[in-house]
Formats: sequence, structure tokens, C-alpha cells
Amino acid sequence: MKILVTGGAGFVGTNLIKRLLKEGHQVTSLDNYDSGTIENHQEGCSYHNFDIKKIKWFGSEYDIVYHLAALSRIQPSFEDPIETFRVNTKGCLKIAEWARKTNTKVVYAGSSSRWHNPYQSPYACFKHMGEEVFKMYKKVYGLNTEICRFYNVYGPGEIVDGDWAAVIGIWRRQVRDGESITIVGDGEQRRDFTHVDDIVDALYKVGISTESHEDAWELGTGMNYSINEVYQMFKNKFGTDSVYIPDQPGNYRKTLRENSDALDRLGWEPKDRLLDYINSL
Repeated sequence: MKILVTGGAGFVGTNLIKRLLKEGHQVTSLDNYDSGTIENHQEGCSYHNFDIKKIKWFGSEYDIVYHLAALSRIQPSFEDPIETFRVNTKGCLKIAEWARKTNTKVVYAGSSSRWHNPYQSPYACFKHMGEEVFKMYKKVYGLNTEICRFYNVYGPGEIVDGDWAAVIGIWRRQVRDGESITIVGDGEQRRDFTHVDDIVDALYKVGISTESHEDAWELGTGMNYSINEVYQMFKNKFGTDSVYIPDQPGNYRKTLRENSDALDRLGWEPKDRLLDYINSL
């Protein structure tokens, strides 16, 4: 199949492209390199440095588009809600309209923030609105589209520097730079950490399957750890100390996969790899 990946030079996109190429598909990436890097390029994939608004320039020959391009962190969204809306909501509208005209299947990277108050942050609100765009196009226009909600993705290729790093990436940088690990709030908030290999496997299964979900595929392991527990894994591995910093706006108390539909209907088998991953660093 011919497959387009938006955000293809980013963390999840790069790992997905590796899998798609391995499976023998013809792959094209669209990325504006806000967080993606040229170092992530994979031999055999065609890369285009375009913003998502340029999707209309792409032809109608694609079987699937994986829409991963997004501003993917909560805290930066408070600083620039307008750009967060442009990318995370209007970007979805651009993809949906292009896919409607080209008859392309869309697999959209949603967020587990859907299960929390969407008014807690611009990120949560605009990712939720992105889902609603695709659901409307599915109902009104019959668009072939599936939503996959990510839960705290980590693994090889994760961002470790800058504003777009998640907690595992942030801590890896702090260890690298000899800094104390920062724990936000009381550290008792719990997260369903999901390895990128499992995310990619689910995305691939959703893409090639004819199975359609009435809401969204929940891509979490089904278990969670407190941030304090994860810090203990880092401490045991690296011997680093920690410092608690004030809680941040939009910080949820818990993420945990909401249902097992992806396991039951797609044969997806996520694994708890967090401790092994940290010990491998």
C-alpha cells in the first residue's frame, strides 16, 4: 500500500515508518520539523518538509494517512494556544477534508486526555476537538477514519531535549546532564506508560484492519505507575537524587486504559516494558 505519515520525522512517526517499510509498504512523510529531525529519516521513505496546511498539495494515490502531526505536550499549549489550535484542530480539519476528496483512510493519533476535563488545558481541548472533527466527517461524509488514543508513550527515539520532551525523556536528559530529577507535585499521579513498539503495532493493526470502532481504540498497557515509583526505577539504575517542584496546570491525577477493545477485537498484545526499558538505558 501507499501510506502517508504526517509527523513522520518525529518520535512515534519514525518508529511507525520503520514498521511500514519492514512490511513492504511505500511510505511518504510530511513534517515541518518543529520537533522532528532529519536524523530520524529512514532509507526508503520519501520525506517532505511541509506544514500540515500543505496537505492539499499531495495527490490522491494514498491508501492510508496516519495523522500523527501535533503539538503534543500540555505545558507548551498554555504559552501558545492559538498555534496549538491551528495545529491540533485545524490540522485535523485539513486532513479530513483532503481525505474526503481523495478517498483516503485516516488513522488519527488521539489522546487519553479525552477522559479528563477538556477545559484543563488548550492541548486537551484542541485534541478533543480534533477527534470531533473526524467523528463528524465519519458520520456526515462516510469518511473511513479511526481514532487511536495514546497513553504516555516512551521508548527508543523519544525526545530528551526541549519543550516537547515527556517525563521519561526529561529525566533521561537530567541524568545525562548530572541534574536532580524533577518530580512535579506530590509524585503520586499515576500514568499508563506504553512502549512505542506497542503503539506502532496497534497503529499498524488499525490501519490494515477493516474493523471499525464506534468511538476510539485505547492504546495503553492497562496498568499504571506513580511518578514516584518511576523515579525509584531511575534511582535504582542511575543513583540520581530528586527534587519536588510545584504542580503544573493541566496535570492529571491518573491515566489508565479505559477498555480492552484493541486487545479483544484486533488481537493487540501490549506489554509492560517500563522497568526493562529504564534498565537498558
